[in-house]
Amino acid sequence: MKQLPVILEENIISKKNRPSSAAFKEGLVLLIDKPMDWTSFDVVNKLRFKIKHKLGVKKIKVGHAGTLDPMATGLLILCVGKYTKQIESMTGMDKTYTTTLKLGATTPSYDAESDEDAQFPTKHITSDLIDEVLPQFRGEIKQLPPMFSAIKIKGQKLYNLARKGKTVERTARSLIINECKATRFDLPELDLFIDCSKGTYIRSIGHDLGAALGSGAYLIALRRESIGHFKVENALSIEEAAAWIDGAISLDEVIAI
Repeated sequence: MKQLPVILEENIISKKNRPSSAAFKEGLVLLIDKPMDWTSFDVVNKLRFKIKHKLGVKKIKVGHAGTLDPMATGLLILCVGKYTKQIESMTGMDKTYTTTLKLGATTPSYDAESDEDAQFPTKHITSDLIDEVLPQFRGEIKQLPPMFSAIKIKGQKLYNLARKGKTVERTARSLIINECKATRFDLPELDLFIDCSKGTYIRSIGHDLGAALGSGAYLIALRRESIGHFKVENALSIEEAAAWIDGAISLDEVIAI
């Protein structure tokens, strides 16, 4: 088996590190704090264009290690050049999220991307009930992927079928939830911190938790805090990363903005 290139600390672009221009040749890892309403591919395309312009080349490999939904914010790891060979290993790392659920309703997409399609009672929901139910969402669990997902069945992405009003049979997947705890409860909202394995749909956890509470729930906010040992607090905004690539100002000046 061909050995993957070792990711050098000096080739990771973050708030803590200012690599030299030579890092482009070695490969780069960019830690990006994805804003709301950007797709993961929007971020890749934006910064790939910047890098190609900087290097004066027509093609360069740029990919991300784990999709974030458009409404989600937080850590998105971009790999450039030979480091794109590391994407699969990074995608397999555990991840942490903070999320806010709205209790008492559901949506077809399990988040605020679609309109509410049903309402449920919430007066019976207490902190004690939440504490009683949350252990169901820790350890090894089975999770049914949402219809609004990029999973392919018979060559078709589920979200394309969902947008046509179609529902197809899906297979539940085994996942590991290292931690799922409530951090704020103020009806109709509930904040959670989740530490989970690859392939976890936080939207599905929210939907299933609402059902376990004898109500409904969907995500109204989602932020990825970490992927493995990479932390969002060390990530650059898209504007900061673009400015560093352009070389218009130093990274120290960018961070001071």
